[in-house]
Amino acid sequence: MVWIDFSIYAGITIVLWILGLAAQVKRGKSWLGVVLLGLGILVLTVFIARLWILLERPPMRTLGETRLWYGFFLPIVGLITYWRWRYNWFLVYTFGLASLFLILNMAYPENYNKTLMPALQSIWFVPHVLVYIVSYALLAASSVVSAKGIFDFYIKKKPMIHIDLADNLVYLGFAFLTMGLLFGALWAKEAWGHYWTWDPKETWALLTWMVYLVYIHLRIHKTVSNQKAVWVLALAFVVLLICWFGVNYLPSASNSVHTYSQS
Repeated sequence: MVWIDFSIYAGITIVLWILGLAAQVKRGKSWLGVVLLGLGILVLTVFIARLWILLERPPMRTLGETRLWYGFFLPIVGLITYWRWRYNWFLVYTFGLASLFLILNMAYPENYNKTLMPALQSIWFVPHVLVYIVSYALLAASSVVSAKGIFDFYIKKKPMIHIDLADNLVYLGFAFLTMGLLFGALWAKEAWGHYWTWDPKETWALLTWMVYLVYIHLRIHKTVSNQKAVWVLALAFVVLLICWFGVNYLPSASNSVHTYSQS
């Protein structure tokens, strides 16, 4: 049996988001648009809660379930950012990407599977996965800011005016990323007896953390120009993507203790 009624929930969510974004673009600061966007998130929240109850486990094991959480957290990041800085273009990006994740899940529905392998039956499973998803959502959002900065500077010949937004997203995302590493180490100690084993996933997670730390160092000390900083941020996101799913295709991943994430 596939995800029950997911297409209905996702369809309603996407329609509400489209209407909300249309209201925002047409009217500017539109409370109607924000309400519609929020209602879409609420519909998705109901589905996640229903799926969690039905599976009798946190829906965080498979790739499709991970996409579902990104589709949930990205719009929240977009709304919070809009509330603080009022960037309509950022709303379009976050809700558009979240809609893409939902469409992918509609195109590739998954079967129900209530089983949870022993390594995942830990109190650290939910906090570790959740903080990583939040951090990836924030850092992915910062990447589009860097992409816009590169486009504005090199194509439109305009100054980079959103670099502070990228910084704030990275600072917050890095905090969650750090918690993810710590929770993962505690989980590893409980599951396998070691805090760190230099598993391919762990290694790339550390590399991701280090590259974003370099970016933060460069921005705080102002040792490079904004133009060079956004390229570092773009590189950091490439490393993050490799850590997220690229590692699964490396030969060394066949012996990884994180192979459950490929199912």
